[in-house]
Amino acid sequence: MINRILLAVAGRGLCEQMFNMLMEIPYLQGTSVTVLHVVTPQITSEGMSAKLEEGGKILADAVKSLKVDAKKITPRLKQGEPKDVVLQVAEEEKSDLIIMGSRGLKRIESILQNSVSQYVFQLTDKPMLLVKDEIYVKQIRRLMVPVDKSDAAKESRDLALSLLRDIKGGQLFLVHVNPDPETKSTDPEKDPVLAPAVAAAKRKGVAYRCLISEGDAGEEICRLAEENNVDLLMLGSPDRRPSIAKNLPDLDRLLGSSLSDYIRVNANCPVLLTRVAT
Repeated sequence: MINRILLAVAGRGLCEQMFNMLMEIPYLQGTSVTVLHVVTPQITSEGMSAKLEEGGKILADAVKSLKVDAKKITPRLKQGEPKDVVLQVAEEEKSDLIIMGSRGLKRIESILQNSVSQYVFQLTDKPMLLVKDEIYVKQIRRLMVPVDKSDAAKESRDLALSLLRDIKGGQLFLVHVNPDPETKSTDPEKDPVLAPAVAAAKRKGVAYRCLISEGDAGEEICRLAEENNVDLLMLGSPDRRPSIAKNLPDLDRLLGSSLSDYIRVNANCPVLLTRVAT
């Protein structure tokens, strides 16, 4: 259940647009939102004052653009390192979802260019909705969920069904990449991995379509999302924090070796990464 959203804004407006699209979904209309803008420390007091003034305007403009009852909005202007502050505020506010912009940096670039969204995704245990700078934010009608046997995929599937349940004309695309040749069915709905998702969609009364594909999972999921004009791609992603030292980034993950990293960089639509702690 999503009751509290943390919306991290940077003055570009895409995250605000994404939030407004979400607020058109009946399932989310009771949600409250914390709007956060972080001002990085400056060398001089004059520079800091100027940045705070600029940040206050960005925050005020963001709040003004949101299509939600003002009583449900908590604006917060903070100083500090953005990636650390976002994590801190998400914990303080007990956020159920973090919405952030993303430059879509690949692999080592995300480290060298100090990617905030990648760092937060690495260390948070909360779902994240990433909105890349160059994408077009659309009204949410067509959702895609890659399906496997993991708890994370089931979590993503169930959230997608909750979102779509009351959306007129909504449709869920269920994707299974590289099915087991020994159990593969000519009828996608009878695929043993997709069948439970199909049954869940029928129980909720949600229109669905099953897609089976073979090849590189990341490439196929992104290709199918583009071919089917998907508005939101939802992917189950386990808690990625290192098990030994939760406060230290996992270098392999930061380098972009996982499926979720590939999709967050290459998908042509917003990506919601749901989480299940491991």
